[in-house]
Amino acid sequence: MTMDGISLQPVWLSLELAGITTIILLALATPLAWWLAHTDSVWKAPIGAVVTLPLVLPPSVLGFYILVALGPNGPVGQLTQSFGLGLMTFTFSGLVIGSVVYSLPFAVQPLQSAFESLGKRPQEVAATLGAKPLDAFFSVIVPLTRSGFVTAAVLTFAHTIGEFGVVLMIGGNIPGKTQVISTEIFTFVEAMEYDKAHVLAGGMLLFSFIVLLVLGLINRRKQRIGVGL
Repeated sequence: MTMDGISLQPVWLSLELAGITTIILLALATPLAWWLAHTDSVWKAPIGAVVTLPLVLPPSVLGFYILVALGPNGPVGQLTQSFGLGLMTFTFSGLVIGSVVYSLPFAVQPLQSAFESLGKRPQEVAATLGAKPLDAFFSVIVPLTRSGFVTAAVLTFAHTIGEFGVVLMIGGNIPGKTQVISTEIFTFVEAMEYDKAHVLAGGMLLFSFIVLLVLGLINRRKQRIGVGL
């Protein structure tokens, strides 16, 4: 499917990548954020630093080390080969792995902040009423920190949609396989097809604005609820 001579396949591939990454990260980030919010372990600071590392590390550097890890001589690459899965480099599965690593702090930090703001009191009250820890988490904690989950999901999705350096290092720019919106824009610019690049770049600009607007509305509603309480 095309639009004004622009293939929409990279758009659908980007949406698929962002959706899968968001689901995986919400599952992984929730227990990690809960642990970081409540632990007094000496490992809290080092693990927190590792989680935050993608925020300050250049995407090309992070992508390079993920590429090495997924390569034939890397630990992940050797493991996948031993199971007969082949290599994950320059595949969609490799993009998912890279995106999970790269977007990790965008899922963990909003959840950690939400859990820390809530405190331990609701969980303690639920325990006195006979609720088991897991039941208390899903029936009490999750509803009370819903805005944190929404923020984590929106940020993770948007960040994955816009990533470039990590995607290019791990997946290259293979049409129909690993070419996403950001790398297709790069292709158009290299070919001096600025009119097509403008269409995709403008769409990304509008998407980013909507994401920031939604997050602003969520935070505003959260503040109003806090004042009302």
